[in-house]
Amino acid sequence: MMKNRIVLMILLIGLSLMASESKSQSLEERMALKEKEKESLLASLEKVRLEYDDLKMEKSIVDIKSVGLPSDTYIEHSVLVIDYSAEHKQANWVAHMILPEIKTGKVVRTNDFRPDPKVVSGTAITEDYFLTDTLANGEVEYDGFGYDRGHLAPSADFRWSRKAMSESYLYSNIAPQTGEFNRFIWADAERLMRRYVVNHGVPLYVVTLPILEEGLSYIPQSIHKVSIPKRFSKVAYDPVNNRSIGFILDNEHTWDELDKLAVSVDVVEKVSGYDFFSNHGHADEVDVDLEAWFENIAAGDVDPLPQNSLPPGYFNSVVGGKIRGRRAIVCGKMVSSRYSKKGNLWMNLDKTYPNSCFNIFVRKENLINFEYDLVNLYQNELICVEGEVNYLSDNPTIRISDGEEVWLYEDQ
Repeated sequence: MMKNRIVLMILLIGLSLMASESKSQSLEERMALKEKEKESLLASLEKVRLEYDDLKMEKSIVDIKSVGLPSDTYIEHSVLVIDYSAEHKQANWVAHMILPEIKTGKVVRTNDFRPDPKVVSGTAITEDYFLTDTLANGEVEYDGFGYDRGHLAPSADFRWSRKAMSESYLYSNIAPQTGEFNRFIWADAERLMRRYVVNHGVPLYVVTLPILEEGLSYIPQSIHKVSIPKRFSKVAYDPVNNRSIGFILDNEHTWDELDKLAVSVDVVEKVSGYDFFSNHGHADEVDVDLEAWFENIAAGDVDPLPQNSLPPGYFNSVVGGKIRGRRAIVCGKMVSSRYSKKGNLWMNLDKTYPNSCFNIFVRKENLINFEYDLVNLYQNELICVEGEVNYLSDNPTIRISDGEEVWLYEDQ
């Protein structure tokens, strides 16, 4: 009898284990099915997103053409309209739109520079800007010709779409720019327009052009003798608020601030010979509302300290912002400050947030290293800060971690 009970118990335990295993397998199977269902839905969502982006690009071209283009000889891409100069091996002009979607766009640089297959006469190529040599160890050595491959329509304007971003690397959208121009004042103009779109939530129509004149020199080593423009220009039009702005900038280093270089669209038309935004006769092309484009002008901003008034080795917020990747002492008036959601402190020199031109950054965990409240002590005071200049939040920034790295300007 005992033996039979033991056998029965063993059978019951076995059946219980089998049922448990069966139930477990069933749950895993159901989870696997749901995983496949989720992957299918995500794939469908991505397909719809890409199709929507294609429609958005198609509409941007329609809208660009509707405001009026500078000439009738152009080629169309997904997000760019280009009038190309076979003589100078670069565009006469490039038109595009900056959309409010850049605020949430996360696409990074694709760096896939390549010839434009739609330009029948042929575009410049990589060897027009530099040569490469693959060394025995596999490393690539670059022999540059002294000029950056400067974007006309900047890649960052298309960070909402990888396809659009990639299109900005066509050589029809590239022109030779000096490094000191491309990486500083030209980049400032590009950032200004993106900030305007983000701050106002409106699209911008932008036309960018090298000023192609008779007698331009060319890159001597370039295969196609690419002309070197002496000046570049941008014009932008906000159809919602009926505002426009223009810039004509020398292809060289400058210490001038961007707001001092702004001109009307009318001025650019006279210099370039083109008529911009011609289908919008009501567009204001004569006056520039600087306070609308440079919102910080009306927000308590101050001019930077004159560079020639500073001691040797000291820089104002404009000059200091150009010393990227190097240690520097930068001085200016602390006109605004804020704490981030994570408790980090940002202080702004000369230009108020969100249009600041130079930032001081202190991590939350480093605030205890200061024996005083930085904001209360330095608000609206002329101060100096020492550290390595890098770019954070699209602006030159010095990070500090203790009181030895910041002081009142009068104590220098």
